[in-house]
Amino acid sequence: MSEENAEPALRARKDHHLDLVLAGAGATAVSNGFDRIRFAHCALPEIALADVDLSLSWLGRRLNAPLLISSMTGGPARAEAINRSLAEAAQALGIALAVGSQRVALEGAGGGGLGSSLRRAAPDVPILSNLGAVQVRDDPGLAARAVEALEADALIIHLNPLQEALQPEGDTDWRGVLSAIEETCRTLSVPVVVKEVGAGIDGRTARRLWEAGVRHIDVAGAGGTSWAAIEAGRARTPQQAGIAAPFRDWGIPTATALRQVRAALPDAFVIASGGIRDGLDVAKALRLGANLVGQAAGVLHAAMVGPEAVIAHFETVIAQLRIAAFATGSANLDALRETPLISVD
Repeated sequence: MSEENAEPALRARKDHHLDLVLAGAGATAVSNGFDRIRFAHCALPEIALADVDLSLSWLGRRLNAPLLISSMTGGPARAEAINRSLAEAAQALGIALAVGSQRVALEGAGGGGLGSSLRRAAPDVPILSNLGAVQVRDDPGLAARAVEALEADALIIHLNPLQEALQPEGDTDWRGVLSAIEETCRTLSVPVVVKEVGAGIDGRTARRLWEAGVRHIDVAGAGGTSWAAIEAGRARTPQQAGIAAPFRDWGIPTATALRQVRAALPDAFVIASGGIRDGLDVAKALRLGANLVGQAAGVLHAAMVGPEAVIAHFETVIAQLRIAAFATGSANLDALRETPLISVD
C-alpha cells in the first residue's frame, strides 16, 4: 500500500474496530478469572461506609479512586468526541485517563482530539499517551512527540503481537522491540507503562520488561474484548477469518496474569485490565495485587453518549467498590489488599 493511501486505510480500520467492539463481536468464552475469587464477608465492619478512603497518589497526582479509563480508539472524527467525553468525566471523577493509539494523530492530519485540548479538559488527573511497540521501535522520536502532544504524565507502549499476526496489514516483525522499550525508558522524560491489549502479560515477560527499565505494567488479560475475534470479524476472505477463529479464546485470564506479574515483580506498579465488569471485580483485582484497575470496552457505550453517561457509569463502579471495602471491614485500599479470601484458584 502506498504511503498516501496508508492513512485513510488506517483510519478506516480504527473505525471498523470500534463498530465491531460496540456490536459485541469481540466476545470471548474466556473468563477474566475473578468469578473464582470470593471475599470473606465481615459482619461487623466497625467503619462508616462514607468514611471508606479509596484515594491514592500516582504520577504525582491525587486520584479519588484507583481507576483508569483504559485506551479506546477510532477514526479521528469519532475519537475526538469519545476523548472529549472521557477527559471531562475523568476530571469530574478524579480518575486517570489513557488515550487510544496516537499513531493516526501523529502521522496524519486528523488529531482525534489528541492535542492540548485534552489536557485543558482534564488538567488535574493523570493522562497517559499511547503508541504501539513497533511504532516506537521504527520511529524513536515518536514517543516524545506523543507525550508532548498531550502534556502526558506517562506513555503507554502497547503490545499486540497476536492481533498484528491476524491482520493482513499487520506488523509481524517484532525483532528489536524490547531494546526499543529499554531505550525509551532510558530517554523519555516521563514513565513508561507497558500493556497488552487483551491476551495478558505473564510473569516471565514482566520480569524481562522490569530488567529493561519498565516499572509500570498493565497486564490487560483475557476475559474482555478478544482482538482475535475482532480481526476475524473484519477479515476480507473466509480463509483469513478461518485463520483467526481458533484464537478467539486465546490469552491469559486477567486474574491469572495479575497474580503472576505481582509474584514476579513485588515492587512494580501493576494495573489490572481486561474484562473488568464492575466495582466488585475492581476490589478483587486490588486484593490480588493491582495498584490500579482499568476499564475500556465496559464504558465504551457510555463514552458514545457523552461525559454525563461516563460519569454515571463510574459512579456506579466506585459505589460498588466502596461497598466491597465496607463489607470486608476495609477502611482504605491498603486494608482491602489484606482482607481474607475464601478461595483463590
